[in-house]
Amino acid sequence: MQNAAAVYLCCMMKTAHPEIARQIAGRLLEIGAIKLQPEKPFTWASGWQSPIYCDNRLTLSFPEHRTYIKAHLVAQVNEHFLTREVVAGVATAGIPQGALVADAMNVPFVYVRSKPKGHGMENLIEGKVEPGKKVLVVEDLVSTGGSSLKAVEALRAAGYEVLGMLSIFTYGFDVAAENFEKAGVDYISLSSYEYMIEEALAQKYISESQVKTLQNWRKDPANWTP
Repeated sequence: MQNAAAVYLCCMMKTAHPEIARQIAGRLLEIGAIKLQPEKPFTWASGWQSPIYCDNRLTLSFPEHRTYIKAHLVAQVNEHFLTREVVAGVATAGIPQGALVADAMNVPFVYVRSKPKGHGMENLIEGKVEPGKKVLVVEDLVSTGGSSLKAVEALRAAGYEVLGMLSIFTYGFDVAAENFEKAGVDYISLSSYEYMIEEALAQKYISESQVKTLQNWRKDPANWTP
């Protein structure tokens, strides 16, 4: 099976080391954070039919896996975003992951809402950090990159310098690579869809006959049918 996960369409969108990527995928499959149903697909809010459902919030309930993921998020920060001064989480699932990273690195933390708070100060960004600081954005999951990049726009509009984005998992859609490239955002994910397929096959979560179906979905998710 061709391994397309290491580097996507542009140099700005990458995954971690292959062994780490497979280990992360295996842990997500093990605890049910990733569920695969090629023959009985899920329906996303967008209306897309999908053979996969990923809920990385479940990792918070498993201390061993939570700690493992946190350690590798921090390692990626130290390798690629060493000048970071602030960590920002994207609401809602990116908030706890970002807070864990910020705490481990002893740096300030803020989070970005999907829309301004409807009362009080009507904040879009929650936290108190001086504009001009270098910010690393943390997400749990990236699909098309739309909501993630809105958080980047909000941070930039508030005067912060966004160094890049880090996530646990990505589907690796071509449109996401294009969106990150247009936005000029460096993006790294611990694991990705292609590595997940490799690990799911190795661990017998799926059969050889299901691999092509899963690969076809990633190529054209909007028009895919089982």
